[in-house]
Amino acid sequence: MRFLSNILATIIGLFIFFIITFFILIGIIGIAASSDDKVTIKENSVLHINLDNKLLVERSQDEDLAIPSFGPFSTIPSVGLNQLKTAIRTAKENDNIKGIYLQSGVILGGGPALLLELRNELEAFKSSGKFIVSYSEVLSEGGYFLSSIADEVYLNPLGTLEFNGLSSNVVFLTGLFKKLEIEPVIFRVGEFKSAVEPFFLDKMSEENRLQTAVFLNEMNDLSIEKIALSRNITYDRLKEINDNMLVRKNQDAIDLGLVDGLWYDDQVKDLLREKLGIEEDKEIPSVNITQINTNAKTPNRSSGNKIAVIIADGEIISGDSEGSIGSKQFSEEIKKAKNDKDVKAIVLRVNSPGGSVLASDVIWREMREAKQVKPVIASMSEVAASGGYYISAPADTIVAQPNTITGSIGIFGLWFNMEGLLNNKLGVTTDVVSTGQYSDFMNPTRQMSPIEKGIVQAQVEEGYDIFISRVAEGRGMTKEQVMDIASGRVWSGIQAQQVGLVDVLGGLDDAIQIAAVKAGVADDYRVAYYPEQKTFFERILTELSREVQTKYMQYRLGENFYIYQHIEKVKQFEGIMVRLPYDIVVK
Repeated sequence: MRFLSNILATIIGLFIFFIITFFILIGIIGIAASSDDKVTIKENSVLHINLDNKLLVERSQDEDLAIPSFGPFSTIPSVGLNQLKTAIRTAKENDNIKGIYLQSGVILGGGPALLLELRNELEAFKSSGKFIVSYSEVLSEGGYFLSSIADEVYLNPLGTLEFNGLSSNVVFLTGLFKKLEIEPVIFRVGEFKSAVEPFFLDKMSEENRLQTAVFLNEMNDLSIEKIALSRNITYDRLKEINDNMLVRKNQDAIDLGLVDGLWYDDQVKDLLREKLGIEEDKEIPSVNITQINTNAKTPNRSSGNKIAVIIADGEIISGDSEGSIGSKQFSEEIKKAKNDKDVKAIVLRVNSPGGSVLASDVIWREMREAKQVKPVIASMSEVAASGGYYISAPADTIVAQPNTITGSIGIFGLWFNMEGLLNNKLGVTTDVVSTGQYSDFMNPTRQMSPIEKGIVQAQVEEGYDIFISRVAEGRGMTKEQVMDIASGRVWSGIQAQQVGLVDVLGGLDDAIQIAAVKAGVADDYRVAYYPEQKTFFERILTELSREVQTKYMQYRLGENFYIYQHIEKVKQFEGIMVRLPYDIVVK
């Protein structure tokens, strides 16, 4: 057996070595293909933007698009809003680029606020007099919202167009916990703090249904207004089309004016040749996002004045973590920016549903300390709610998109009594010896006593009072004024501005400009993004490590791996949290 184990270990070692070597080779090829050498842009070229089945994220690297994925280690290609905006601006300024060929299709990941910021960039490009032609085989709601800004929109004759409004679906786990005999014990403050509803209800509370309906309708109405203006359709008529899903077959999209034709790809390519003045069957000169960004110019690259943009994207947790907002890492980033004499202002770009109240407070303090030294601006992306709002509150100015999801000023605690599962389902019993009356405080193998529940509830209420105080201090409001708009309620960006939680409606560029003006460097500054991104090889090794761990757990747990994933997700909620109600997915 030992011999077989050694053989198996050798095989696994060789396999991992092969995989690492393979990715290193791919990386070298990809980096070489996407080097800093400028790509020559021919006359009468188009910028080809293909977002179909791409993951739209806040920030990405050019090499993510240049390097292909293979086999079991394949991933969904991601494209950053920063990449796209740079490419579109470069295309606008380059005389050889005559237009954009847009394939928005089904965009993954990016929600309404990111799409709005990207759409605004395309609209600015269009104002230069250059054309935008859109073609997709399938158009999702978000894909169509983006495509509608184009001069001409074409859909495959057998494709589909989704245009039926927004929805948000919530999964409730109450029935599952009853079957497993797991008792969730919930502590919360505020009638709108519905993050814990999936653990003790089987449907939305009326308060939660109200807030969700309000912000969904705000977001949908904004989308309809934008599309109506671009497609020259009245708002009322487009609202009727959307509410009743009148686009049920492709010809409906033509008859109702949502698209300009049902064409195949080659027909759209012929249209592009016509616009570019290229002979039939000749190759269309084009560049992609990665290629054109080698020609991008960095404004005021030699300027000694920096605006530090710190990208805070993900759940807020204590310490450091890949793909999350670790309190240790981000407080250090803010502190470094505060102490850097070349950094004249700080912009915190927040895309977070919240998380740990302790971690949020650590970041909050560094934001407040930085504010004493230089201008600090918060720029809200898709979501900046609960803990995401907590860390934004100290900013001099808070900027959000009209369809940003924010607010959710509330706090909750969650604990699980596993006694029934262990004793009745698994046949496992436990016993304990303690030195004090509460030495096994919050022991998950037994019910909590009323005194224990009172202790935790008091902690939650204290945390809520602190949260309210933080917001009141940052917004220049009284605690009573904050409490009137708190209670965990979620707001759209438009609503948040109306109730005083947001100052300006706009995107990241607006936040940067505000920061530069407040710092007195509006005509002489450059933008620096933080945290610094990992190199290609560092990211590959990280992903490889995760993949090996995942495959190992799948091997050990077999069919139970799916249950394990959900339990791990639920465990993130354990403890005292400032987090958005569930994971809001708008589609």
